[in-house]
Amino acid sequence: MTQARSGGTRIGRKRALMGLLDADGWSWAGLKAFFWFIVLIFFLAYLPDRAYYFTVNRTIDLGLLAWSPVNLCPPANKTLPCPAPVGAVIPWEASPSGLNLPAPRVNAAAAQLGTRLVLAGGTDGAAATTTTYIANLKDGNFDAWTEGPALPEPRSSASLVVIGSTAYLLGGADAAGKPTDTIWSMTVDSETSALGAWTPVEGLTLPEPRTGASALSVSDGLVVVGGRGADGAPTATTWKSTLGLKGGKPTLGQFEKGADLLQPVADASITQVGDYLWVLGGSDANGPVGAIQRGTIATVPVPETPAPNATPAPLALLQWAVADAYNLPAGRTSAAGFGANGTLYVVGGNDGTGPRRELYWSVPNGDGTLPGWKHLAQTDLPSGLEGASPLVFGSSAFIIGGTTADGPLSSAVRANLAPQEPFFQAGLVGLVVPALKIDGEIGQQLGYLSAAGLGTVNGIILLLIGWAYNHKPQVRAWVDRRRARRRG
Repeated sequence: MTQARSGGTRIGRKRALMGLLDADGWSWAGLKAFFWFIVLIFFLAYLPDRAYYFTVNRTIDLGLLAWSPVNLCPPANKTLPCPAPVGAVIPWEASPSGLNLPAPRVNAAAAQLGTRLVLAGGTDGAAATTTTYIANLKDGNFDAWTEGPALPEPRSSASLVVIGSTAYLLGGADAAGKPTDTIWSMTVDSETSALGAWTPVEGLTLPEPRTGASALSVSDGLVVVGGRGADGAPTATTWKSTLGLKGGKPTLGQFEKGADLLQPVADASITQVGDYLWVLGGSDANGPVGAIQRGTIATVPVPETPAPNATPAPLALLQWAVADAYNLPAGRTSAAGFGANGTLYVVGGNDGTGPRRELYWSVPNGDGTLPGWKHLAQTDLPSGLEGASPLVFGSSAFIIGGTTADGPLSSAVRANLAPQEPFFQAGLVGLVVPALKIDGEIGQQLGYLSAAGLGTVNGIILLLIGWAYNHKPQVRAWVDRRRARRRG
C-alpha cells in the first residue's frame, strides 16, 4: 500500500515595488519597460544633445529649470536685475569724444545705408542746415564722422528712409521753418561704393508739405504718416509709395492715400513689428501725447488667376487702432523711438515740461496687443534728451545728438540690446552651468564629435547592462570573485 504525499508548503506570489505590484503581472512589466524607455532616451538622446550644446553655447541647461532662486549674471550686464527682464537694455554709456559729430545737431534724420551711417540735415540749435555726416560701421560700432554730400537746401525734422542702396529724404522744414514736399535721394555706386549727390527724385513729391512726419520702409516701398502741414497743425494722413520698375531699376511710384491715423500727431516715432506698424507718441494740437497707434498691414487681394508676369501683391495699410491700455506712462514727443528684436522702445523725448531721461519698452504679443510698458531706472539716459536721432546696428542702439536742458549736443550714447543670460542658475529641478562656447565652424564640428562620441559610449554602456541582465549567474560569480580577492 502506497502512502499519499502531503500537499507540502504553499508558495506565495512574488510582489514587487514594496509589495504594491505583482512581480509577474503586466503592471510591473509595463513600469519596467517605461523605466528603460526613459533610460534609453536619456543616454542616447538627451546626454548627446547636451554634449553638443555644452561645446557651442555659453551656458547649458541641465534638467528642467522653470524657476530659479539662485542666479548669477556676468558683469557685462552692469546694474541690470539678474536675470534681466525680456527686452531690457544694458545701461547707456557715452561714446568716446572722438566719435562726436563735427557740430551739434537736433532733429536730424538718420539711417543706415549699407556699411555707413547717414545723418542728414537738422538744426544746430538756431537754423536748419544742409550738412550730411557719414560714419563707417565696423566691429559693432562706428568710426569718426566726416562730411558727406550736402543737401540742396537746409532741412530739419525731415524723414530719412533707405531702400536698397538708395536713401530718400522726405519733406522737412526749410530755412524759414516752413514744411516742404521735396523728396531727395542719394545712391551708393554699385561699383565704387562712393556716395552720389543728393538730387530731387524725378516726378515725385509728397502730396502735401510735411515736417515732423514719420516714415518707414516696408517690403514693397515706404509709408509716411502724420507730421505738420502748411498751417503748422499736426495731421492724420497716411501715404504709401509702392516700388516699381522703370528702365530696369526700382523706382518709387506716386503716393496713394491710406487709412488716416485715429489721432493727428507730429514728431512721433514709427516702427514695424510683425504685421503691424506702431506710431509711438508725438504731439497733437494740445502738446505731447502718450498714445500708441497700431496700424494693421496686409497684402492686397489679387485675382484667383493673376495675369502673366504680374508683380507681387502690394502691401496695404488696412486700419489703425488705439487703446488706453497701450498708452505710454506719460506723453512723449520728439523721442528717440525704434523697434528691435520684436520690442518697441521709446527713449527720452519731451513731456511738455522739458527733455526726459526715461526709457520705456514693451514686447507686443503676436495678435498685436501690448502687455504694458516696462521701465527700469538703470536704463534711463544720463540726462534728459529730445530731438535726438536713434540708430540700431546689430545688437547696439545709438542715440546721436539731440538737445538737453543745457543746449544741443554733438555727442552720442550707446546701449547693448542683448543682455546676457545668467551663467549659473540653480533651481529645484534643474541647473544652468557655464559651457565652453567654441564659436564658428570649429565649434560646430567639435560639438558634433562630442555628441557622437558620448552617444557611442552610452550605447556601449547600455549593451553591457543588457548583457549583464541576461547573464546574471556569470555576473554574480564575477562579483563574488572580486569580493573574495578583496577579503583575501
